[in-house]
Order: sequence, then C-alpha cells, then structure tokens
Amino acid sequence: MWNRLRTYYQRDAGQILLGVLMLLCLVGALPRVYATDEVQYYSWLRSAWFDHDVNFANEYTRFAEINPQAGINTSLLMTNRIRPLTGLYGNIAPIGSAILWSPWFIATDGGLHALHTIGFAKNILADGYSWPYQRAICYASAIYAMLGILMIRQLTQLWANRWSSTLATLGIWLATPLVYYMTIQMPFAHANGFFVTCCFVWCWWQTVVTPHRKSRWVLLGVCAGMLYMVREQLILFMIMPAVSIGIAGWNAIRNRQITIIRPYLAPILICAFVTGLTLAPQFLAYKLVNGVAKPASEVSNKLNLCSPHAIDTLIDFDPSPEPICNVGKEPVSIKAWSRGALVWSPILLPAIIGLVGLARRHPHAGAPMLAAILLQIWLNGAFGTTWHLSGAFGFRRLIECSPFFICGFAFLLDYLKTRIHARILITCVVLLISWNMGLIINATLFNSITNIRRGLTWPDVWHWQLELPMRLWQVGNVIFDRCRVLKNGCQ
Repeated sequence: MWNRLRTYYQRDAGQILLGVLMLLCLVGALPRVYATDEVQYYSWLRSAWFDHDVNFANEYTRFAEINPQAGINTSLLMTNRIRPLTGLYGNIAPIGSAILWSPWFIATDGGLHALHTIGFAKNILADGYSWPYQRAICYASAIYAMLGILMIRQLTQLWANRWSSTLATLGIWLATPLVYYMTIQMPFAHANGFFVTCCFVWCWWQTVVTPHRKSRWVLLGVCAGMLYMVREQLILFMIMPAVSIGIAGWNAIRNRQITIIRPYLAPILICAFVTGLTLAPQFLAYKLVNGVAKPASEVSNKLNLCSPHAIDTLIDFDPSPEPICNVGKEPVSIKAWSRGALVWSPILLPAIIGLVGLARRHPHAGAPMLAAILLQIWLNGAFGTTWHLSGAFGFRRLIECSPFFICGFAFLLDYLKTRIHARILITCVVLLISWNMGLIINATLFNSITNIRRGLTWPDVWHWQLELPMRLWQVGNVIFDRCRVLKNGCQ
C-alpha cells in the first residue's frame, strides 16, 4: 500500500496537496445558518420537508430568535415583504441550493430519528433547526465546491501542464473570496454555484469536443437549468455554447462548408428543451410564493441595463455617482478603491490577462470563457444600488467565474514558467494567498476593529494586515474557540 501511495504521489502530488488542504478547510470551517440570505436559501428545504408548504413565517421567526443580531426582524419579517397575491412572506433565494442540500438534510433527519428511537441524542431536536441539520448543509456546500475544484483542475490540464494547473487552482481558490464562502459563510449559494458552474463548464467542453453526441447536450441542459436555480444570474453562462456555435459557424462559412452546421440544430433544440424542463420547479416555486411565475421584484427593480458600474466591478477608482447604502443602521459612503474585485483579489488581474492569452491561442476554449466573465461584469454593474456589495466579504458575485480564472491563470503560469524561475512564481502566489488570508482573519476575528466588510480603506488596510500577527499572538486561543470567533457560532 505504501508503494502504491508513493507511486500516486509521484504521478500527481498536486492532487494530494489539494486533498490535504481541503480537509484542513473542513476542520477549520464555521458551519451555521446565520445571515438573511442564508436563512432564505435554507428555508426552502426546511419548510418543504417539515411543513410541506412554502410559508416561511415560522422559519424566519425561529432564526430571528436564534440569531437576534442577524437583522432578520428588520428585513425578512417586515410587512412589505408579504406578497399581496398569496399573503406569504417573500423569498428571493432560488431553490437550487435546497435541491443540492436535500440528500444531506434528509439523511441527517433520518439519522437523528434513528438515534432517538434507540435512546441516543434525545437532547438534540429533530426539528430542522438544530446544529446537525445546519452542519450537514454547510459541509455539503464545502464538499460540492471541493469536487468542483478537482474537476476544473483536471480540465485546465488540457491547456497547461499539471504544475501550472495545480498552482493556478491553489491561487484562485485561496487568494479569492471562494475559500471564505466555503468555510465561513457556507450556506450562501456561492460554493454551490461554483460547483454547478464547474459541471456546466465540463459539459460545455464535451459539446465542443463531441458536438454531435446528443447525450452531452442533455447534460448541458440540466446543468444550465441548475445554474439558474442556484443563482439566477448564472444562466448568462449560456453565452459559452452560443459563442462556441458561433465560432463553428464562422469557420464553416469561411471554409464554405455550411453543411457542418446542420448537425447542431437537433442538439441545440434538445438542450433548450431540457433546460426548460429543469427550470420548471423554480417557476412553480415563484408561482407558489409570489403568485406569478417570475422572480421577485426586489431584484429586478435594481437593474439598470446601461450598467453604469461595470468598470467599478473590477476597479472602483471613481464610483460616481457615489452611492449611499445602509449596512446595519449606519449610512455608509462608498469610497474609491474599496470594493472592486481586483482591489480585493489582485490575483484576478493576471488570471484575466492569461484568459485573454488563452482566447488568442485557443479561441474555441478561451473566447467563450472571456465572454461569460464580461457578461457577469456587465450584470453586476447594472445593479445600480448594490453593485458594491458593501457589508459582504470580497467581491462575491464573481466567485462563480473562478473556473475561468483558474484556466486563464494556469495558461499564464505555463507561459511564464519557461521565462521566470518556478520559485519566484510560487512566492508571488503565496504572497497573494497570504494577503487574502489576512483579510479573512481580520474580517472574521477583528471586524469590530478593522470593519473590512464595509470596504478597504487605505492606508489603514496595510496597518491591519501588518499588525495581524501581533493581534493573533495577543488573543491566544481565540482561533480555536468557535463561540468567540463569530456570534451565535454554536447555535
């Protein structure tokens, strides 16, 4: 067995390194349902399984009692959230995460009832609120994201060697908000969204390689439907097969081989039909809660299709007009250089540069990925009042673009490895990871001091990051005391 392990390590040491780091992430995770968005995602599952309805009043009330400082009373339980057509409290979260969590949730419920039957764990209520349920869905999100990481690393090796793919995967995973939403705010939809995006990208590539196999298009349609049901804006990733077909069509016209396009027609129709069929439960959920089969107006009313803040999504050097938002009870002014994705996660800049290079070298692979990122940037800039995501850690709306960033960064590293010593590249990636880890610790342990979630304020951020080792030394074992790390962490 030792010889087998040694042989596997020699063949793919990166896979083992990723596996070890993933286990460490699970050990250090903080699994709990707390914030308003988390409660809305979770309420679909809890209400359907226990109450067999979509009346979330009891879920919202119970979580408001468990987490009185989460702001549920002043948001989810406000009378203006009641839908006039149904008389029910609204829920702007789609149902995809609840679907992905359901096997874990149901298994936990069955296990608790079995333990109660034989006289064990009777102090743990089998009510859908106790810690086993919350931890089950939190760890499910993390495991899904981990599977996505392994999947996209494997795919990236089509355009870069294994060393570059591993380093790029580690960099984008640990130097961006992806790791935060896998370990700290786990019930958000981003970890699930990342996993579904990885599945979608994998299926999309299969349609590029074998476009005439209808089974590939069926799987692509299922993944497309799940994209929408996990996070509605992710349906824009359907631009990828559209660009791929466009490239194939352009090549066919240029080479005067129009007949090449004909076999695409049936698979496209099949994919569209399967996508619509997969989406049916989501529109039924809209109908049951809102009274109409369409998303809630709280989200759609924010959109300005001119996307005035598209550039600010990456670098908010002049967030004009400067918006005022309410985070908690205090008005917050959005300052320049505080909320952009490249400001929070500088590693994304070389990743985007690499993706442009990939699009030039392999347009059938890189061009659709680049188009998908641009659409997400445009959509985020269209949220005129919430584009800045003030109050959130990092620029979380681009987390689902991480598979594309990994591919681009791997391609760039593969190019640079022949020109720059590997140790220098590793050092740069480690420094970028350290920067992100410092932000995470400051935002989690010392947010009352740093207030990082409101935005990065310069030069204070440098002081917070440099003073972090001394702060950690002073607080001692607080890292291992989960109840002190985050309020209500042991609920």
